[in-house]
Amino acid sequence: MAFALLLLMAACASAPPVQQMSDARLALRSAEEAGAVQLAAGLYKEAQTLLEQAERLLADGSFRMAKDRADQAKLLAIEAREEALRRTNAQSHRLFPVRD
Repeated sequence: MAFALLLLMAACASAPPVQQMSDARLALRSAEEAGAVQLAAGLYKEAQTLLEQAERLLADGSFRMAKDRADQAKLLAIEAREEALRRTNAQSHRLFPVRD
């Protein structure tokens, strides 16, 4: 039983992080569509760099590290998107103030 568990854990550790890579790419695309390239440039660029690192690690067969970088890229891309949306919202309030 213990051997089967170790074998299963080893198989999971050696599987390419396909879903994490896809999630990170989608999060970056969503951040870009929200204007993060201009409005949250630092966060967006950092997320992009992490994804590029993940892609290189994936190509080298370092799946665990690639997964970690992809997860980090996704989180930063989400943060960049949220920042871009906050700034867009703040700008629209300055342009079109709400009056009661």
